[in-house]
Amino acid sequence: MLHILVVEDHIANRVISKAMLLQYGYQPIFASDGAEALHILQTRQVDLAVMDVALPKMDGYTLTSILRENGNNVPVLMVAARGNAQDVHRGFLAGADDYMIKPVDTEELMLRIIALLRRSRNDASRKLQVGGTELNFSSLSVTVNGKNETLPKKEFLLLFKLLSHPDRIFTRRQLMDDIWDPDSESDERTVDVHINRLRDRFRDSADFGILTIRGMGYKAVLPRKNVSS
Repeated sequence: MLHILVVEDHIANRVISKAMLLQYGYQPIFASDGAEALHILQTRQVDLAVMDVALPKMDGYTLTSILRENGNNVPVLMVAARGNAQDVHRGFLAGADDYMIKPVDTEELMLRIIALLRRSRNDASRKLQVGGTELNFSSLSVTVNGKNETLPKKEFLLLFKLLSHPDRIFTRRQLMDDIWDPDSESDERTVDVHINRLRDRFRDSADFGILTIRGMGYKAVLPRKNVSS
């Protein structure tokens, strides 16, 4: 049974959420404030979090930012009373996967939960082997000859994208569109920063390299053509 954390300080809303989640076959877990939610997410298995933005002790934006900074990639669906562009942008920049405005239609909420869980399961099943290097989507980790390292999300997604299509050139714009949120305020130069970090991390790799194609973008090259997924 999948475990859904609902971070909500209003008892009536928690009662409604519990009935709805049980009806769809999910196991609800509840937290009444951001600090309690953080503790649960650090100590228990949670498959998805539905969190109100306006929470006691720690708001939803702060909570989500802390999760992402610490490498926790649990899907987060934010729910907020306000829905102006600035609030929505702030939610996605904090690391939310989806954002809904109150009053929430319960049927739509469940459809979004199902979609996020399906996407998460698809991501979790994806692995890529390049020589002695293995990329694991579920943990955003790279294992090189038995040594495991968890990467920041954007760095991992960039590396996974490039190594999934060796020798294919990707422009900075293509990489931005595929990996960064549509509402991201980052520009194409941020791709260069992340590529340089990847080169530093894997400068001694015998399995792959990342080349700059002048005037175009980047591509991965594999000295040994032994890629499997």
